[in-house]
Amino acid sequence: MTSDNQKRVVIKIGSSSLTSLSGDISRRKIERITDQVAELKDEGHEVVLVSSGAVAAGYRTLGFVNRPDSLPEKQAAAAVGQGRLIETYSELFSSHGYAASQILITRSDFSDETRYNNVRNTINVLLERGIVPIVNENDTVTTDRLRFGDNDTLSAKVAGLVASDQLIILSDIDGLYDADPRKTPSASLLKEVSEITPEIEEMAGEPGSAVGTGGMRSKIDAFKISMASGIPSFLGKSGVKNILVDAVNQEAKGTYFNVAQPEQNLDHYRQWIAFNSGPEGEILIEEEAKEAIVNDKGSLLPSQIYQINGNFKKGSVVRILDLNKNKLGLGVVNYSSFDLESFQLEKNAVSDNGEAAMHSDSFVCELEVAIPIGV
Repeated sequence: MTSDNQKRVVIKIGSSSLTSLSGDISRRKIERITDQVAELKDEGHEVVLVSSGAVAAGYRTLGFVNRPDSLPEKQAAAAVGQGRLIETYSELFSSHGYAASQILITRSDFSDETRYNNVRNTINVLLERGIVPIVNENDTVTTDRLRFGDNDTLSAKVAGLVASDQLIILSDIDGLYDADPRKTPSASLLKEVSEITPEIEEMAGEPGSAVGTGGMRSKIDAFKISMASGIPSFLGKSGVKNILVDAVNQEAKGTYFNVAQPEQNLDHYRQWIAFNSGPEGEILIEEEAKEAIVNDKGSLLPSQIYQINGNFKKGSVVRILDLNKNKLGLGVVNYSSFDLESFQLEKNAVSDNGEAAMHSDSFVCELEVAIPIGV
């Protein structure tokens, strides 16, 4: 693990930060990134790279003039481009005396708790051995239904996965402005954000790059996840000299997203429930139970359940709703849907051992985080 003066940092690099205008890999751009990462590692920091660029790096090799639109064509481009991308990273890191590793994941790797823990354990071993993990979504096999959406979201989830001390997202703009600086020259840069309010969200513009898939909106959503996980974050412009080193040292130009109330951050297990698990069913609860689990942080009893929707096993994550079907949160159930339906036949029924249907430490309330959970 890192010391007080050393950090574990997750850095997200977008496609436009790695490729030339023609869509091919820019060795010069990647070299700038690897030089800075090597400097951070020389100072004792641990670094995980979440790197886009596979599709952008591969589609011209397949003979496409423009980035393809169909899923099979994009997956084929990623199959070509990912190899070129990791080869370039490996060669450049090797010149600094460091080895790089490739980790390709899908959303289902995060939604399954066992696989989620396996990914975390693998990355921890790599970091402990001085390796630079390079993470990307496995675009060659991922369908739209199973995608993270974009690598901004992926980087925030990876930061929570490895208990990062800082998340850095590089973009084609040097931070969050109170208006679009490309349209409003008088726009002002926000140097620090401690809470993502509706006003902050309104400042996020539409996607600004033809190469990448994520715009400012996706970055704001990513910072919601990292801030709820207790991870300070930074948004800055790629290509600026020493941007990564300066960001780690809190000296870079950009926007710092700092955690205002660290005591309310989700622990590692509840991060998985909120942001990665995916609900397998729904439970509607009585009004007194809503007060108990939301405000009093109590457990949910079988007798407080009004309705069960879906078929799920013991240990599944389900969504909790009130009687008006308002979303209250997600939690891990101690009984299967079959057992809970059996308890409903007698409202005062309890299990033989008196175990709650859901414990308070296995429930994440929607109000605890600034982003919809379980989506």
